[in-house]
Amino acid sequence: MANNKWNPPESPPPPLFLGQKEKDLVKQVNDELLERVVGQLILYYPVDYQTTNFHPLYGEAQIKNFLPPIRIYALVEWSSYGTKMLDGFGLDRQSDIVIHFHRRRLTEDQNLFVREGDFVRYDGIFYEIMALEEPKQLFGQIEDDRNSTELLARCTKARKGVFDAT
Repeated sequence: MANNKWNPPESPPPPLFLGQKEKDLVKQVNDELLERVVGQLILYYPVDYQTTNFHPLYGEAQIKNFLPPIRIYALVEWSSYGTKMLDGFGLDRQSDIVIHFHRRRLTEDQNLFVREGDFVRYDGIFYEIMALEEPKQLFGQIEDDRNSTELLARCTKARKGVFDAT
């Protein structure tokens, strides 16, 4: 019969959780990648909630006021142009982008909170943020809000006259 005795390892295995040093290392690496390697620059135009006149019941505004643009480095995925037929008005040509923001860089370093309805400028074209997602957690840990490493914004090209950056 074979000797089935279990021998414990000489040193214990590393802990199954991440400490603050590891989280800061991930942030530092992501910051350097986005700013020095990827280097895709967007201008972010947040809605000025102090001066915009929102409807008291519906929470909508026909005319929005915007704060000055903020420069942000992010990873941008551009999708091809799509064409759809409008109801008797001709063709409409749209393009969409997906912006991958580094969440901790936005909230901790720039004190910025991305919202749906804000506008971004990428490659000379204005896009409206239509939907926000948080697709990734840092190594699957969900107990701390700081473990969300990415903020994903789905944007659609704004029509002429909808947004004026002047």
